[in-house]
Amino acid sequence: MAETLQFDLVSPERRLASLEATAVQIPGADGDMTVMGSHAATITTLRPGILSVTHAGGTDDYVVSGGFAEISATGVSVLAEQALPKGDVTQEVFDGMVKAARDAHAKASDFVNEPGPVDDAAKLLADMVAMGDTIGLSASN
Repeated sequence: MAETLQFDLVSPERRLASLEATAVQIPGADGDMTVMGSHAATITTLRPGILSVTHAGGTDDYVVSGGFAEISATGVSVLAEQALPKGDVTQEVFDGMVKAARDAHAKASDFVNEPGPVDDAAKLLADMVAMGDTIGLSASN
């Protein structure tokens, strides 16, 4: 039997999950990662994407817009800026997430000769659109 780890997913609105998992796939800002039991301690930021949790009952997918994941040998705690079960993400919800990313990009574009904030906002927007493609939703123009 695979080694398990405690998984907790929390957003500002609510706790979405607290369960024993065998694997957690995280959309990290520096690349996707899979966490299993006895993983090295790590803290990573999240990018918009699908967070998948494999457990005894199957696999649960969550859409996250960003946040942090704290990983230890015994568990994963995810503090998401926004998180929803994948099945709860409607076109309307997705459009709101994309609008927020577009607004952040427009605001960052006010920085003159400072590519960092503009590039970060552009990547956020691109990641959000890519996530929509993954779950079968398209960003409206």
